[in-house]
Amino acid sequence: MYLKIDGSYGEGGGQILRTAISLSSILEKPVEIENIRKGRRSPGLKPQHLTCVNACQTITGARVSGNVIDSTQLRFEPDRVRDGEYFFDVAERKGSAGAVSLVLQTILLPLFHAEKGVNVILSGGTHVAWSPPVHYIQQVFLPTIKRMGCYAMLSIEKWGWYPAGGGRVNVSATPAKRIKAIELIERGRLIGIKCISAVSNLPLNIAERQRSQGLKLLKERGLNAEIEIINAPSIGKGTFFFILAEFENSVTGFSSLGAIGKRAEVVAEEACQEFFQHLDSNAAIDEHLSDQIIPYLSLSDGTSTFTTSKISHHLLTNIWTVKQFLSVEVEVKGEIGEKGKITITGRTKT
Repeated sequence: MYLKIDGSYGEGGGQILRTAISLSSILEKPVEIENIRKGRRSPGLKPQHLTCVNACQTITGARVSGNVIDSTQLRFEPDRVRDGEYFFDVAERKGSAGAVSLVLQTILLPLFHAEKGVNVILSGGTHVAWSPPVHYIQQVFLPTIKRMGCYAMLSIEKWGWYPAGGGRVNVSATPAKRIKAIELIERGRLIGIKCISAVSNLPLNIAERQRSQGLKLLKERGLNAEIEIINAPSIGKGTFFFILAEFENSVTGFSSLGAIGKRAEVVAEEACQEFFQHLDSNAAIDEHLSDQIIPYLSLSDGTSTFTTSKISHHLLTNIWTVKQFLSVEVEVKGEIGEKGKITITGRTKT
């Protein structure tokens, strides 16, 4: 029997699809998802969502129907997670700079449940809008789940920007015997700030201007930072500014992308303002990490608690999706758009 999931719930985006097929793959529970991405301007499966589905199909030997572009309904019946080496290209079915980070988020949790280590190569957009940049996955997300007992390494071979895509990353994951609960309530003192100011196939002085503005804004807040300028290898053009802030008990990341007509100084300002808002909240983790770790904590063998700088619709939607699969207890203290505290006790299979 298929577990039915309403893809229009909450923010009605692709996150419901990604979390659902990820948990379906691990729990070997067939799932039927309706109204996929109904809350978006162009509903249904787009190339990156289709890649998520097809990647999980390959990894688990699943029987799937509805896995075509623009489909709003999907049936996914997995077998078991399989070891091996894999290659997935977001642009395989249709030209796209879809985010490889979102594909990785979908398949990584199942890969931790393989019997042996797994290597994956992903091709597509590495630094694109509406998705975490690969640097965030590499330097914020992976170190956090490592504390839970989930070990993975990621290297960037080539950067991929909108609209050309063509980026390439290599990922290796080690099986996790168990996922440990964590406590991230107090972040502790700020240890250091490291930044990246990058460009591809554009004048390097754009990256230098981003760097100068970033240093200026951080200095105004009494903060010192190391900012590395990178001329990134890519088939496309783009600019990027990334702030990595390491605290005693947690690590956080904030970024902004360039665009045609967008001044370099504005790119740095956007990332800095997001960082400052988090800094002023005194929360342990940033809003993006909070929803990303929910599936992991739901599968842990204890009670986890963390504070986040902002409770988002993404977070609440991911909690709802997880609860369709698992009998987990979740307490959310705080309002949407404000600082919050989340307590989650996992894992009990439904």
